[in-house]
Amino acid sequence: MPVTINDIAKKAGVSLATVSRVLNDSGYVKQETREKILSVIKELNYTPSAIARSLSTSKTNTIGVIVPEISNPFFGEVIKGISDVADENGLNIILFDSNESMEKEIKALKVLKEQRIQGILIASTSVEDKFNSEYIVTIETMGIPIVLVDGHVTHANFSGVFVDNIKGAYEGTEALIKAGHKKIGVITGRMNSIPAQDRLLGYKKALTINNIPINDKYILTGNYKLETAYKKMKELIRMEDRPTAVFACSNMMTIGCIKALQEEKLKIPEDMAILGFDKNDVLDMLGMNISNVVGPTIELGRASMEMLIEYLNHKHSKELRRITLLPELVLKGSERYIPKK
Repeated sequence: MPVTINDIAKKAGVSLATVSRVLNDSGYVKQETREKILSVIKELNYTPSAIARSLSTSKTNTIGVIVPEISNPFFGEVIKGISDVADENGLNIILFDSNESMEKEIKALKVLKEQRIQGILIASTSVEDKFNSEYIVTIETMGIPIVLVDGHVTHANFSGVFVDNIKGAYEGTEALIKAGHKKIGVITGRMNSIPAQDRLLGYKKALTINNIPINDKYILTGNYKLETAYKKMKELIRMEDRPTAVFACSNMMTIGCIKALQEEKLKIPEDMAILGFDKNDVLDMLGMNISNVVGPTIELGRASMEMLIEYLNHKHSKELRRITLLPELVLKGSERYIPKK
């Protein structure tokens, strides 16, 4: 049986409150009594649990992290950055996967509040076309610091760290244009999310600046999922006047596009060029050399955690802050334009 503070109190002949004051170094305890209690603690080899400490101090050494899709390598790297900084600062993390469900996100927030955590990092699924009063009330009454991780909470303002998605999509699309493409398709993310809207804006901006008409039939709405991108790519392939290149707006959608091209026996870039958004280690390991716009994922996690720690240390406590990180264009040849003979 594990040793409890009740055991310590009985053996030392003192009250539970006195043992609690010694364990938490709070309140006055006579030196003689303190030494006796510490001697009993050593004798019984007692180690106070984090939960027990939190009940007396109303605070744990834990940070809550909520992401929409833990299986996505993008969030895996973000979590690594968060975890690295947490370890450096002696903090623990509790991780929740909302599966892009606002209801699950609300549930996670409520659980974290009950756990008396210090703060929250959240890649929110809150979207601007869906007002949820329960969500807004829940997140605004947490009473602890909250930092957004490349996500947005509609109808509420929080500090956060973001990726410049407009710039990334602009540079990716412009790379295809510079390679010689004029008919460029795009498969977007969920269009009720700000990052997806920004990536589409970047795509359109590149076309407009380079005097290429925007063809609405080349703009297909996806949802960041592999399966959806696979279906959308099939639609592009079967168009009578199909595009010569496609910009896929996420790493998983890039894989879906490639799957569709391979099934149709189409070569990259000979039959269709492709450029994706976000790093794709799986494709790199397979030697596929797919060009992409690489978001600073680990840095995104690190910067978010560092910002939260600053709030926990009462720095910038009343200041709304936004940090924007720049993505990097990495060309590997899949963007090339190869004219038909």
